[in-house]
Amino acid sequence: MSATVPTTGQTATDAGTGTTTAAGRMAALARAELTLLGRSKATLAAALFVPLTLPFSLRSTVDQMDLKGAGLSVGSVVLPSSIGLALLFAVYSTLVSVYAARREELVLKRLRTGELRDAEILAGAALPSVAIGLVQCLVLTVACAALLDVGAPPAPHLAVLGLLLGLAMWPPLAAITANLSKSVEGAQVAAMPLILVSLLGSGSFIPLQVMPDQLASACELLPLTPVIALIRGGWTGDLSAHDTLGALGTAVAWIVLAVFAVRRWFRWEPRR
Repeated sequence: MSATVPTTGQTATDAGTGTTTAAGRMAALARAELTLLGRSKATLAAALFVPLTLPFSLRSTVDQMDLKGAGLSVGSVVLPSSIGLALLFAVYSTLVSVYAARREELVLKRLRTGELRDAEILAGAALPSVAIGLVQCLVLTVACAALLDVGAPPAPHLAVLGLLLGLAMWPPLAAITANLSKSVEGAQVAAMPLILVSLLGSGSFIPLQVMPDQLASACELLPLTPVIALIRGGWTGDLSAHDTLGALGTAVAWIVLAVFAVRRWFRWEPRR
């Protein structure tokens, strides 16, 4: 993100004092954030194009796996994995940059002096990235269903639940990750470990069903794993009630821990 953005202070003030309802204040802040996001070409390109191109490389990897023994198909692996990639890059990675940039530009500090509450500031800043991620997930779902002959999900409620939990989970995780550096560039470096671990261990590139049991049990605790499991279960229809409750509990636990960590430790001013 650019360190110097004209009219940022004016935009922040207008967003904080020009509207009286929480929804209106967050909507005004989201519009301002969308404008600023559009000015950062690198961040916008990563949010828009990376999640749409990675599934092509994922397809070639999945084709080499023996999926029949695990009761999976190429489509049931690629589709939920594509949605997971959209959540990681369009939502999590983008918001790490957004929160770090707004903190370093003192935008977050100025917003706190207005009418906006802390939760509204973070949620309003996250809305554009969450909206982009949601649209990408829908586009990828339609594309994968058409190109891979996946068909309609037999348990659509599980797929919807997994997507909603993912959209709720990654913004607070991004806010906490942004705490770990003093710059936007450093924040992106700080985000890489969780991205790589999620790609390799959450069932995105390698389904948990083909992993050794002990490794799969450990990977079930990763934040992206329950999202992938619920979405994949929505398309396979074979996710048991026990596994559904386990995935739901893991996802909710991550959301609660992330929100608590944000309220307790989020930095609103640059680190000196």
